[in-house]
Amino acid sequence: MRLAGKVALVTGSARGIGKAIVERFAAEGAAVVISDVANEAAARETLAAIESAGGKGMVAMFDVGDAAQVDSAVAGILAAQGRIDILVNNAGITRDNLLLRMSEEDFDAVVRTNLKGTFLLTKVVSRHMIKQRSGRIVNMSSVVGMMGNAGQSNYSAAKAGIAGFTKSMARELGSRGVTVNAIAPGFIQTAMTAGLPEAVQKAFLQQIPLGRFAAPEEVAELALFLASDAAGYVTGQVIGINGGLYM
Repeated sequence: MRLAGKVALVTGSARGIGKAIVERFAAEGAAVVISDVANEAAARETLAAIESAGGKGMVAMFDVGDAAQVDSAVAGILAAQGRIDILVNNAGITRDNLLLRMSEEDFDAVVRTNLKGTFLLTKVVSRHMIKQRSGRIVNMSSVVGMMGNAGQSNYSAAKAGIAGFTKSMARELGSRGVTVNAIAPGFIQTAMTAGLPEAVQKAFLQQIPLGRFAAPEEVAELALFLASDAAGYVTGQVIGINGGLYM
């Protein structure tokens, strides 16, 4: 029970990688906060599954890109749980298109959720962690933030921004006992990646030395390590989990 007594807020955790993370954290004893912007039914299903397995948690529905909603949600979580020990900034969206066809609205939407959302949550939650003089923040970057990808200039820019943001926050918060790291997944089997054309999926597979895509549970294991006491001397790192797609 590596997270016994801890409270963990994971954004975008009704499904996909976020769901795998909250389930893994709950299995290790954390009280988890399942967060989503719209899919409350899926969030409730995830909570029910956690509770049926003996875990505990709550659901918090809010838009990570809206400062007022973030402030209100975090205040509600603190009122209900008393503390936040772990923050995983996982919420993210895609609006893929080639640059010449990409609208300003699609660029702004991706940056707002993926990058600004990470900024807003970290700003609010870190205040509480500073008072505790302890905390773990794990941000979700991406392999395409490191290597780029055609048709994903908005997503790549946001995920690269998260990598830089992570390093800056690690420097700012380290003296207060708060570690800040990022995970940069490659091709993970989720609903988001399942929507990619088959030709794109095959092209990625041919570039992966391990010859397969990853399961969300594999990312959850890395998140668990970074959130645990075992990673107490790890901060400011962007850790790839991509099967060798990018080295």
